[in-house]
Amino acid sequence: MQKTSSNRNILVTVSGPDQPGITSKLMHLVTEHGAILKDMGQAVTHGLLSLSFLIEVGGDEPRVVKELLFSCSQMNLTLTFQDVEMRDLPDVGEKFILSCVSTGNLPASFVRDVADAVAEAGINILRIDNMTPKNFTCLEITTTVPKGLNWKKVKEKLLEISTDHQVDVAFIKDNVFRRSKRLIVFDMDSTLIQTEVIDEMADVAGVGSEVRHITEEAMNGKMDFNESLRKRVSKLKGLKVEQMQEILERLPFTPGAVEFIQTVKSLGYKVALISGGFTFFAEALKEKLGLDYAFANELEISDGMLTGEIEGTIVNAEQKAFLLKVIAQQEKISLEQVVAIGDGANDLPMLAAAGLGIAFHAKDIVKKEAEQHMSHGPMTSILYFLGIPGPGQHR
Repeated sequence: MQKTSSNRNILVTVSGPDQPGITSKLMHLVTEHGAILKDMGQAVTHGLLSLSFLIEVGGDEPRVVKELLFSCSQMNLTLTFQDVEMRDLPDVGEKFILSCVSTGNLPASFVRDVADAVAEAGINILRIDNMTPKNFTCLEITTTVPKGLNWKKVKEKLLEISTDHQVDVAFIKDNVFRRSKRLIVFDMDSTLIQTEVIDEMADVAGVGSEVRHITEEAMNGKMDFNESLRKRVSKLKGLKVEQMQEILERLPFTPGAVEFIQTVKSLGYKVALISGGFTFFAEALKEKLGLDYAFANELEISDGMLTGEIEGTIVNAEQKAFLLKVIAQQEKISLEQVVAIGDGANDLPMLAAAGLGIAFHAKDIVKKEAEQHMSHGPMTSILYFLGIPGPGQHR
C-alpha cells in the first residue's frame, strides 16, 4: 500500500473471553485489506483477552475497521479503536524482570508496595504475567530501567518489601543468559542441608557450645574463616569415623532441595557442591544426589579417628569463588550462565562471581551484600527466578 497524506494510524483494542484463533482471524482481515501492522501486544488474565495492535490504513473510513468490528462481535469480543499520532519513542532503557514468588496467595498490598517502589525509582512496568494461574503465587513483572538508576536504594526498598510481606523477589536482567543457565553451584551447610555439619560433629564430641559460637562468628564475617575452621576442627580431635557416618545418615535436606536438583538435572544443568565443610560429607551427598562436582576440606584421619588437623588447601571464601570459575572453565560455561546459592559471609565472593548469585535463607549481612536473595520459600522457588515453570510443569 502506498503511503499518502490521508493515511491514518489506528490503535485497535480487543477484549473478551479468550479462545484459539482470535489473532489468526483478525490478522487475516488486516492482511486482506492491505493495512500495515506496526505494533502489537497481547495478554490473557483469568481467561480474558486483552489484545492491542497498531495499523496504518488509507482512507477516511477504512473498511478494515468495519470488518474487524463485525468479526469481533461474532466472537463475543469488544473492539474499540482510536486514531493516534506517530511519534519517535524514547529510549526506554534496559529490560529487567522483577520475579515475585510467594508460598501463599500474593496480596494486593504487596503488588501495591512493589508498584510504588518501582514508580518512585522511575522504573516503568511494561507487562505483568501470572506464572501460576491456578493459585496466584508467582508474578513476572517486565520493566524498563532508566539509565543512572540508584540500584542500592532500589534493592534496599525491595528487600524491605520482601521482608514485610514474606514474598521473595529478584530483579534480573532480561537478556539471553536469563533462561540459559547451565551450572548450579551450591554451598552445603545451611543451604543444601538444614544444619551446619561441624556443629553436629561438635555436639557428638561434647564441644557443641564452643564450636557453635565460633561458627556464628565466622558466618557473620566477624572472624577469619581459615582461623575459625582450624580452631573448630582442633576441638574435634578423637571423633570416630563411625560417629561421622551416623551424623551423615541423619543430615536433613533443605525443603525443596532434592526436587530442585532433580529438575535442573533433568534439563541438562551441571550441579556442583563447593563447601567450607568436609569431603567426608560432601562426597557422600554428591553420590546420593547425582551431583557432578564436590569440593570441601579434607579432615586428617588416623586409626579411624580425627587428628584435629586439616589436610591441603582450605576451601575458604576466595577458594570457593576460584573453584566456581574452574568448574565453569572445565565445562566451557560462561560465568553469566552460572547460578551460585549460599547463605554465609564466606559465600559472598562465590555469589558475586556467578551470573546469578542467590543468598538463600541467609544471614542479614549476606542478604544486604548479595545481588539476589530468597528468604521465605522452598528451594524450588528458585526455578521461577530462572524462568523455569514450577516443579512438575517443566516438561
